[in-house]
Amino acid sequence: MYVAGNRFKLLFNGQDYFPALIDAIDLAQQEVFLESYLFEADEIGVAVMQALMAAALRGVRVNLQLDGFGAGNLPVLWRKRLAEAGVRLLFFRPEVKVLSLDRQRLRRLHRKLAVIDGSVGFIGGINILSDFEPNQPECAPRYDYAVRMVGPLVAQLHESADRVWRHTAWVQLKKNWAKKSLLKPSLSVAGRVRGRFVYRDNLRHRRDIEHEYLQAIWYAKNEIILANAYFLPGYRLRHALIHAAKRGVSVILLVQGRVDQALLHYASRGFYHQFLSAGIEIYEYQKGFMHAKVAVIDSIWATVGSSNIDPLSLLLAREANVFVREKQFAGELRADLKRALEHDATQIKKSDIERDRWVYRALPWLCHAVVRLMMGISGYGGRRYLE
Repeated sequence: MYVAGNRFKLLFNGQDYFPALIDAIDLAQQEVFLESYLFEADEIGVAVMQALMAAALRGVRVNLQLDGFGAGNLPVLWRKRLAEAGVRLLFFRPEVKVLSLDRQRLRRLHRKLAVIDGSVGFIGGINILSDFEPNQPECAPRYDYAVRMVGPLVAQLHESADRVWRHTAWVQLKKNWAKKSLLKPSLSVAGRVRGRFVYRDNLRHRRDIEHEYLQAIWYAKNEIILANAYFLPGYRLRHALIHAAKRGVSVILLVQGRVDQALLHYASRGFYHQFLSAGIEIYEYQKGFMHAKVAVIDSIWATVGSSNIDPLSLLLAREANVFVREKQFAGELRADLKRALEHDATQIKKSDIERDRWVYRALPWLCHAVVRLMMGISGYGGRRYLE
């Protein structure tokens, strides 16, 4: 259900996100929740940790939850400093075997969100680390988005962050940390925008993010712009996009151009021929590494969040997105996506596929088969997802 009365601010990359996040933490008076998949002890991570420690030292209850695999390399020194300052740090599923396909260990905390005093929320795809790739000075900043929000919808972020925190604390036998937050989030009207907070877990909300995408795509009338760093859609999303293109909707996909996660990168190319044959436009982002997970439909519906459109996000990980129905917000995101399409991306044509069959046909087929096998072994229906 969409909740009215909110105000949203679109944040571009870490250059917008981190100052806004740190400012909010610096103003915190009662409570901070922060979740991230990656957390590096670089200049950005240190700045965020210093803000969290300062908040804890002035009496704010600070709950920092990181993924046990993605952020497992956080230095022990900084873990000690956080604890000494009073920051409560939890790692979601910390015991990970890198080569294990155990279904439990593939369930990651991939959400990137923050809630300050139950009144200010942040959500998006941005991890706590520098926008710039180490040892690649020629690379542009990582391409990503987040949203700052105030209004009644923040209460839902707070409830979700508190619930996930308490569950992790309970599993790790930290009973004193597993108590429900006593903070009453603000429900005051802050604007006129309607938004919906949607998360994915492995219980009652397994398909919620996918369903929200599907509904918007099926009702699209004019245009769909979908930007996703790791794009390996399942049967239903794939055919919804193809059906939209065939009924005259302009469907534009912006995906990762630089090889980051090689297996998913090449597996996604296995669908290029099918999409191009249906009239879908495909662009690969080349300026730097793309990490965005956003979409705009008919210049009025938009989403920003942590969920990729791939089997890991849609079948396994804990994810969180915000969906917004408002022309100004959607228009701002659309304008930035169009700029990226025009200036920072390369369009893929059918002739490209015919010219280099190894890159666009043979290698993707092999990677696609490996992904299906891995998801099948995990026991979460990955084979059916990719049929």
